[in-house]
Amino acid sequence: MSEFAIITAILVTVLIGAISPGPSFVMVLRTSIALSRRDGLAAAVGMGLGGALFGTLALLGLTALLAQVDWLYMVLKLAGGAYLAYLAFRIWRGAREPLAIPQSAAFQSKTLRRSFSVALMTQLSNPKTAVSYASIFAALLPPQVPGWMILALPPMIFVVETSWYATVSFVFSSQRPRRAYVRAKAWIDRVTAFVIGGLGLRLIYETARAHRLWS
Repeated sequence: MSEFAIITAILVTVLIGAISPGPSFVMVLRTSIALSRRDGLAAAVGMGLGGALFGTLALLGLTALLAQVDWLYMVLKLAGGAYLAYLAFRIWRGAREPLAIPQSAAFQSKTLRRSFSVALMTQLSNPKTAVSYASIFAALLPPQVPGWMILALPPMIFVVETSWYATVSFVFSSQRPRRAYVRAKAWIDRVTAFVIGGLGLRLIYETARAHRLWS
């Protein structure tokens, strides 16, 4: 796989993870509806910064480990594929669960700084985000990670995450698109689960085949 293909695969996977509904999505959605579109955009920047920080920590820790332990790359790749498959199962199972959207404002202070800081802390307080980035990097990065890739990935993650949540803020600050999403949530979740699960199972298969874990 070329370096461009690796970067593309990582960013697409990060985008899929951001799109799948979770605490971060609900927080940005709620901020945009209960406060204002500007507050929603501030929250989007907070989410993007939190994702970039987690990505940087996962990237630096992973590359340091891979430089010291050769067999760890195979183990982490298998674990990454298994996590993606598990995440797909959880998303599929929860596809029919309604998305809870609070009807009242959750914050007393209607300031951009408040919305930004709450979003950042929401992102940083979610351990699944760190595990997700570590799994994605373990599954897709080459054993020897180029220096330019280490420098380029965190800003790219920031752009991807911020862009998605900014889109959420713009679209769902009006009532009609929000209701359309709630109606289509089950199908959106199932497509997301299918893509993530397929990637995870493919990574497990290719890793096992490359290392001859089965005959």
